[in-house]
Amino acid sequence: MTQKIAYLDCHSGISGNMFLGALLDAGLEFEALKEALTALPVQGYQLKFVPFHDKGISGSHFDVVLEAQEQPTRHLSDIAALLHASTLSPSIRETALAIFRCLAEAEATVHGSSVEEVHFHEVGAVDAIIDIVGAALGVEILGITQLYASALPLTSGHVKTAHGLLPVPAPATLETLRRVGAPWRPCPVEGELVTPTGAAILATLARFATPAIAIERVGYGFGHKRLPWPNCLRLCLGRERGGAGSPGEEADTDWVAVIESHIDNMSGELLGGMMERLFAAGALDVSYTALQMKKNRPATLVTIIAPVEEGEKLALLMLQETSTLGVRIQEVQRRKAQRTQERVETPLGPMLVKIKRLGTRVISAAPEYEECQRIARERNMPLSEVYEVADQATHVLLQATGGQ
Repeated sequence: MTQKIAYLDCHSGISGNMFLGALLDAGLEFEALKEALTALPVQGYQLKFVPFHDKGISGSHFDVVLEAQEQPTRHLSDIAALLHASTLSPSIRETALAIFRCLAEAEATVHGSSVEEVHFHEVGAVDAIIDIVGAALGVEILGITQLYASALPLTSGHVKTAHGLLPVPAPATLETLRRVGAPWRPCPVEGELVTPTGAAILATLARFATPAIAIERVGYGFGHKRLPWPNCLRLCLGRERGGAGSPGEEADTDWVAVIESHIDNMSGELLGGMMERLFAAGALDVSYTALQMKKNRPATLVTIIAPVEEGEKLALLMLQETSTLGVRIQEVQRRKAQRTQERVETPLGPMLVKIKRLGTRVISAAPEYEECQRIARERNMPLSEVYEVADQATHVLLQATGGQ
């Protein structure tokens, strides 16, 4: 069964109320959200949800209207106590607390204090609590299994806070998103478009990538500011695109960075050493492909597969230690079979074999090269004979597990 996912187009930033407005516009029922929020032991607020139009686009505007503007200053422990005193489900409590903890850790870094000492000012107010708990509820009610987000607008100017005027993005906002490697793009306007609450929701719940998605619903959550463009957060709700296997044959999914470059003026010895450096620096795989470049020059296509968080480092390593003048980086999604090692008994003694699975079904089993090489050396046997013995043992294992 395909997963329900959502992609956030943050062309105009994100705040807590914009996120909830987008969820509501994409199909979250207002009354269901309102009823679920009564599980929180807080009062003195009203929820406002109205249709909104700006520059030809229709969407929704969500807001939490406070009856008293003066709000108590809260610590993370106060927020945790409030959540645990609620009748919210454990998963919602944990998600909301994780968002607040994300903010507390960023604030502690900015102020040079501990998480326990951090005072929540604007973010500790009832409206921010409703926004954060509402975000966790909305994602669960809609059945969203993964959020994705675009790059964020990097604006300038200042924002008024309890600490006085601070540069935009606010220091805690910037620290929150720095920790997860959020991408930014230049934006010509002044003022705060990414709020601390919005940043914490993204840092906790979303990954910054463009998914393969079959879009079913689109929601627009509008903010308060008037801008030259529609000031909204666009949420695309749909299903993860890709073929579905048989029951019990689920593949794992992750994202990797693919780094490529054409090199036409390095020797084989240097390229061989470069491969070793790339693996030592965190590459998952490195391959060289022969190709023909302009002026009929023979060249090599260098392809690196790496964890997303290691992509920039490996690209910089390529620029520093090879003759290339540029590299290409893209994030791609992988489907992976599960791989484990199991020890089997053979006439040559116990040996490790690698097992390939899709979900609960065993697809194949094969001898491990290093294990066969070890036994061949210990027994002074040809490697091919050791492989033959190991291969027979894997066939017995496959028959016992119902594999191919």
